Amino acid sequence: MIELFYFIVLALLLSLAIDVLFGELPTKIHPVVIMGSIISFFKKIFIKIKNRLSGLLLVLFSVLAVSIILYIIYYLFSFNSLLLFIIFIILLSTTFSVNMLLKTAVDVKTDLDISIDKARESVSYLVSRSTDELTESFIVSAVIESLTENITDSYVAPVFYYAIFGIIIMLNPMNNHFYYLLLIPMLYRLFNTLDAMVGYKSDELKDIGFVPAKIDDILNYVPSRIAGIYVMISAYLLKLDGKNSYEIMRRDARNCPSPNSGYTMATTAGALDIQLIKKDTYILGDANREIGKDDITRAVNLSKMTIALFTLTILILLTLIHVIL
Repeated sequence: MIELFYFIVLALLLSLAIDVLFGELPTKIHPVVIMGSIISFFKKIFIKIKNRLSGLLLVLFSVLAVSIILYIIYYLFSFNSLLLFIIFIILLSTTFSVNMLLKTAVDVKTDLDISIDKARESVSYLVSRSTDELTESFIVSAVIESLTENITDSYVAPVFYYAIFGIIIMLNPMNNHFYYLLLIPMLYRLFNTLDAMVGYKSDELKDIGFVPAKIDDILNYVPSRIAGIYVMISAYLLKLDGKNSYEIMRRDARNCPSPNSGYTMATTAGALDIQLIKKDTYILGDANREIGKDDITRAVNLSKMTIALFTLTILILLTLIHVIL
């Protein structure tokens, strides 16, 4: 039990360190890229079915393929505990994306210092809206929206599910538990990738994307609300407007088309006392002051504190479970 506890905790800490210090794995061997190829392969087959069964089949076959590939990797390294641990933490680090999340926001701020056209180009990779004519305030808003929306699926949600299953196997050890401990956050990343690739309401994707989009909404329902609470707590710790953060979350979190994305975005808008706007889609927060590029830095610091505080909570929770056992 002691070894299992230390494995779970050290794997989380080391995988986070790998991501923060080194960022993403090379594209050719990145699990999310491989997942994308698997999804594309099955999409070509099942999109011919013109009803929502296509999406269910896409999910099932993608899950099966990823599970088999991961088990093969696990089996190949299971004969050496050290190698298995190294592969485990490397693969676990790919289920979240803290480095890229924070770096992309900082990079756009840097580009804004150079020229607005360069910033428009940079932010076009982060959001789906047209960026050709965005003013500086709308660029800053788009960056903060993208940054804070992705706190949930880039870190909080995969770590949440990793911790939940970690607690389950601490309470009830099972065969191949390290495989399942890694599979759970990997499958979360798969569902998130499925939603990103096919979860749109276009005529082509409305059928095949329905089931993946609903699964992603369900999986993010609890983590997004937890993330919103941690943004609010972090606002208090950073001496931002924690009270307003909570009030704006309650008032505006449901303004977004997604049932989940508004919880971190609205809370951030309240904490920074700014208004985040996606034209013709949503308005979050109050325009009490003009939004500026320095708000990107504040949002990045708020995100860092949220991630750190959530991680600390998970570590404390795992430790308490271990002590009680």
